[in-house]
Amino acid sequence: MTLTYIILAIVIIFILYVIGAYNRFVRLMNQAKEAWSDIEVQLKRRYDLIPNLVNTVKGYASHESGTFEKITEARTAAMGAGGTTADKAKAEGELSGALKSLFAVSEAYPDLKANTNFLELQRELSDTENKIQASRRFYNGTVRDLNISLQSFPGNVIANSFNFKKMDLFDLPEGDASQQPVEVKF
Repeated sequence: MTLTYIILAIVIIFILYVIGAYNRFVRLMNQAKEAWSDIEVQLKRRYDLIPNLVNTVKGYASHESGTFEKITEARTAAMGAGGTTADKAKAEGELSGALKSLFAVSEAYPDLKANTNFLELQRELSDTENKIQASRRFYNGTVRDLNISLQSFPGNVIANSFNFKKMDLFDLPEGDASQQPVEVKF
C-alpha cells in the first residue's frame, strides 16, 4: 500500500513537472512573439518617418540624389524583407547605414540643421531608433531564455515531445553597412 502511494506521488510530481515545463515554453514563445511584434511596430514607425525626413533634406541638398535613392531603396528592401530573422536584420542594417549617410549629408547644410521640421524629424527618428534597440534587446533576451530552456535537460525532452523550436536572435550580420563608419564627400 505504501509503495502504491509512493509510485502515485512520483507520477503526480512528474505530470506536474511536465505541465509546468510546457507552460514555461508556451509563455516564452508568446513573449518572443510579442517582442517581435514590438520590433515590427517600431520599424513601421521608422518607415513612415523616413520619407518625410528625405523630403525635408531634398529641399536643401537636391544634388545629393544618390544618397536619397540609396535610402529609398534600403527602405523598400527593409519593408519587403521577409523570411528569416537574419534576412530582416540584414535589410534593417542596410537601412541604418543609409540613414547614417543622410545625417552625414545634413551636416554640410547649416540652414538644414537649424530647420525645425528637420530637427523634429531627426529627434523622432532618433527616438524610434532607441525604441528599436530596446525592442531588439527584449526580443533577444526572451529568445535567449527560450533557447536555453529548449536545449537544457530535461526541458529539451519535453520541448522535443511537444515540438517547440529554437528561435533566431535578431543580430546584424558581420560586415553590415550600419557597422561601417560614414564617409562624407563634398
